[in-house]
Amino acid sequence: MSTPLVYFEVSWSILSVICMCNVLFGCVVCGITSFTLLALVPIISSAGGAIACGLCYYIYYLPYPAVNRAVASVFGDLFWLVQEAGLLFYSYMILARVLRGIRWRVFAGLFWVLTLGVIVTRVAIAVYRVRSILDDNHQLQVIINYLHISYFSLMAILECISAYFLITIFTNARDTSFQAAMKIGLFRYLTRSTEVRVGILAVQGILRAITHSFQTPGQRADNIASQLDRFLYTVFCLYPVLLFIDLLASKLRFTTTPNGSSSYGNGATSSRSKGVSTGRRENYSMGRSEHVVEVHGGKTMLDKNGSQEQIIPGNSSQATSEIDLEDMDTRGNVIKKTVEFKVV
Repeated sequence: MSTPLVYFEVSWSILSVICMCNVLFGCVVCGITSFTLLALVPIISSAGGAIACGLCYYIYYLPYPAVNRAVASVFGDLFWLVQEAGLLFYSYMILARVLRGIRWRVFAGLFWVLTLGVIVTRVAIAVYRVRSILDDNHQLQVIINYLHISYFSLMAILECISAYFLITIFTNARDTSFQAAMKIGLFRYLTRSTEVRVGILAVQGILRAITHSFQTPGQRADNIASQLDRFLYTVFCLYPVLLFIDLLASKLRFTTTPNGSSSYGNGATSSRSKGVSTGRRENYSMGRSEHVVEVHGGKTMLDKNGSQEQIIPGNSSQATSEIDLEDMDTRGNVIKKTVEFKVV
């Protein structure tokens, strides 16, 4: 019997490390933003992938008894299910908050029916894999490959359905809401983000369904189809990074600007005309934080520096009521001059 390959000589070790790093990145993202169930989805998925890849090395590359490898294969398929099907819940959690009525019931019904199909298919794969290992029957791998075709096809269909509802909601909100029209950059971002996520998952699912019909028995990349499938799985392991970027970008767009809209240059007017109505001026001034800072020097000293600062809210009587349009950032409806200094 040939000498077993060292763990880090096979690609499964690298894939496992990638998934473990994704878990670490997810914890960092949660520290930057906040811990939410949405952020937990890619973390759990990556953890499942890290364990599954390690078990794959144990099953197919080490000379352990067949019973041990068969048991390990069951857990391997379980954690692969967690990794691959778990990411589908990212879109589900978003839609659970925005869909209502009949649309929610239709989506939830389709989602859980197809998810049940994914689970049943993965269980069938696990059963045939156990039989293949215990009986040393490589012919069963053909059945396993065809089951994978159904498995990845169902996930691709499910992600496309989620994408349809997401994009429809974002598009309708942008077209019907004035506030959304002012934030058109946000909805364009959300739509494109959804399209990218769906494009990766759906295309990956379809291509993996095709490559599995040409694979050789086992998990070794012995032909071109197997190597292409390994490449697609590597891309899938990196997919949680895209979700982390999605979460960070959403946090940045909502928290770094007034009302979450000042960074969207697409929705603001570029007019710098002086003849603007009072109502429009009030719309521009909403959300600004203006303070008048009075610096008192000389006789009254309340600290070691001989001066004190009195911060007066912008809505007080000392706040200016006139806003020069030249002081506005026309790309984001932001007042550039927000602090007035008075030396008394």
